[in-house]
This record gives sequence, structure tokens and C-alpha cells, in this order.
Amino acid sequence: MEIPEPHYASSNDGVSLAYQLFGQGRRDLAFLPGNATQLDVMWEHPSYSRFYERLAELGRVLLVDRRGVGLSDRVAPEDLPPVEVQIDDLLCVLDTVRSRDTVLIGQDEGAMTAVLFAATHPHRIRKLILFAPRPSMVATTEHPWGGDRAEWEQWLDWAGKHWGSEESIVHDMHEMFPSLLDDPKAVAFGAKVQRAAASPRAAVALFRISLDLSVADVLPTVHTPTLVLHRRGDSMVPPAAGRTVSGMMPNATFVELDGEDHVVSTQPHDELFAHLRAFLEIPAPIAATDRRLATVLFTDIVGSTERAASLGDSSWRALLEAHHEVVRGELERAGGRELATAGDGFFAAFDGPAAACVAALAIAEGVKRLGLEIRAGIHTGEVETIDGEIGGLAVAIGARIAALGGASDVLVSSTVRDLTAGSKLGFDDAGEHELKGVPDRWRLYRVVRT
Repeated sequence: MEIPEPHYASSNDGVSLAYQLFGQGRRDLAFLPGNATQLDVMWEHPSYSRFYERLAELGRVLLVDRRGVGLSDRVAPEDLPPVEVQIDDLLCVLDTVRSRDTVLIGQDEGAMTAVLFAATHPHRIRKLILFAPRPSMVATTEHPWGGDRAEWEQWLDWAGKHWGSEESIVHDMHEMFPSLLDDPKAVAFGAKVQRAAASPRAAVALFRISLDLSVADVLPTVHTPTLVLHRRGDSMVPPAAGRTVSGMMPNATFVELDGEDHVVSTQPHDELFAHLRAFLEIPAPIAATDRRLATVLFTDIVGSTERAASLGDSSWRALLEAHHEVVRGELERAGGRELATAGDGFFAAFDGPAAACVAALAIAEGVKRLGLEIRAGIHTGEVETIDGEIGGLAVAIGARIAALGGASDVLVSSTVRDLTAGSKLGFDDAGEHELKGVPDRWRLYRVVRT
């Protein structure tokens, strides 16, 4: 998916609020990931972009840079507004995109904002999804998750000096997304997000607002159907916090997921999205499948490794391009469809076996003029097309037959020979063979022109 173009909504006091809208469907899903965002940059790491793409399979997705952050209007750190203004801003964006029946998804600080929005505007929220929530950022006697005020002050002082650096990201990654600690691209990406989201002073001011926020007294008032998700190995906010949040809400379900990351988007998503689909009452996607009879052809160059070594990279590349031109020309003439190319090998499909045999013979003759010889294998059987990709046992059989060929051999299964009656083709018996991973022994034939 290409990065969606940002758009702007105007708040009640004239502030420009940046948002992205992508996907389609009857559901709207507004995702609130936390304080540090920049709409464009957030797409640059594969784990985030894949998460957004999978969200878009569930409905129309709304992402917002809050006031003072990312692509939205910036303000002086001391002028950052309280969270109630953020609630009004989100309502303004929802009105702008005409979202009247929204699923609100909140993570980290965004989870607390989502709770407050659902409590304040229950008629605008259809369902609520909270990922790794806690009642407050500062630990209390009743809710002992997170640091105490002194520890947070120490961290804020440190963050004000290191925000936007790789050192800052590596420090955060140990708790927020340890699964990416060995990914240098993730470190560079995280630092870039911080720099693009806010200045060091603004970042500290944003976190101070979150530190002063507690939703413990609000949770019992939220009657919106809620799904609380928490990873089992989350060391930043343990699952007990999410379980407590769920228990304080009158209509919430708690689910513990495998994994260790505090951030929702950075670990495998199958289990997560299975729960999201069930909660949103969306059936699991059915892969587009198509079964039919087809003929598959595999070719590759005999002795390619030795030839490449003797010619050198540049000359071998030129010879390989000439080979590809011959193969593609003969496939087109015979009505074949190129399905895959890997190195010096081709995988193609035909509607009929005679056309595949004619193409293979022509390719073998054509590449001889280049000083090359190929081997080819052909089989006709039922293939399965899933989301545009052809597979099935017939494909495996065709590949195994090709691997048994010698120089300029075009080997076929008995099925191909039986279905080419009346063609100007002849077949020499090539004996019985075992095909690796395929049951039984197979009678093969070598194609010749009559």
C-alpha cells in the first residue's frame, strides 16, 4: 500500500489537524497509537506498514497526528492543551470524515484517551479496543504499574537530553518492542519518528500531560463493548494491568496474546487479527481459489553454473538476457503464460499440452544458436490458483520431471502424451522414475518432432 496522502481538519479554534484515511468498508477504525507520531514516517518500517495494511482489511482506517505533534499545527510546549482538547480535536476529525459509528483503538497513552472519548461521547463509539492499557502512568497503591513520580521525573530529565537519538530509541526498545532490538533499521526508524514527531521540550511536555492523567474512576462508566488485549511477556506494562482495566469496565473482555512487545504493531499479527475479527464480527477472509486443468512447463539451462564461471558476470548476464528473450518469444508464440523466473529457470502454464511441447522444443532449438542447452519438464494436471498464484501437486510433478532431463531433453508425463493425440509430436519412452516427494513411480517420455 502506498503511503496515504495526509489531509487536514480544522479544530474549533482554527488549529489544523493532520489525518490519513485509507481502506474501505462499512466500519471506521480510528487508531490512537500514543504521543510520538508522524503520519508519513510511521509507514517507513515494514512492521508498522503491514499492521496498517491489515487494519485496512477490517474497514476504513483513520490515523491522526494530535495537536502539536507530527504534521498537525505545532504549538509551544507550554501551550500544549489538556487531554479534553484532544478529545474535542478527535471529535472534529471524525466529523470531518463523516464517521458516525466508529471503532476506537487505543494503545499506551492513546488507550487512556480512547477511554475518555468513549465515556464522553458514547453515542459516537460502536466498540472500543484497548492494547496494553493501565489505569494511570504513575503507579498507585491500587494500581501498582509504572514508575513512581520520582522515577518518571528522572526519565523525563534524561529524555529531554536524548530525545530523537539512537540512544533514546535503544533505551525504549528494551521495554516497548524488544523483538526489534537486533534490527538496525528499526533503531534508525524509531529515532526518526521521535525527531519528526516533536522537539525534546515538546515531547517532555506531552508526557507530563499523560503523567497527570488517570482513568481509574472513568473506567466503570464506559459501557461500550470493549476488547482488552495484552501480550503475555510485556515487561513495560504487565498483563495484570490490562486484566485489571478489563475487570473495572462493565462490558469488557480480556485476551492475553503471545509475545513480549508493548507496542501492538511490531510482532506477528495472525493471533491478534483473529481476535479483532471475532470481536468486530468479521468473517475470516476466504482466499480466492480456482481449480482447473492446466499444463505446466519448467525449463532451465544445463551446466549454467560452469558456464557463468567461465564467462564472468558481465558476459554471462548478457547471455542470460538473450536466453530470456528466446524463451519469452516462444512462450508468447505458443500462448503460454510466464508465471515465474528464477535465475536461468522459467515456470510457465498453458491451456493445452501440445502447445507446451511445441514451445519447449522451439526454446531448445532457439537457445542452441546461443551456444546453450536447456532441459524441460511438462505435466498436465489439476492446478489451484490462490490469490493469483498457481500451485498444487501438478506443479511439483512438472518441476520434478524437468530435474531429470539431460541436455536438450523435453520430458513429459504419460498424461501429456495421452492428451496430445493427433499432434505432430512423437514420444520416445524414457522409462519409469521416482519423483522426489511424489507418490508412485512415473512413466516419462521424451518429446520428438515427427
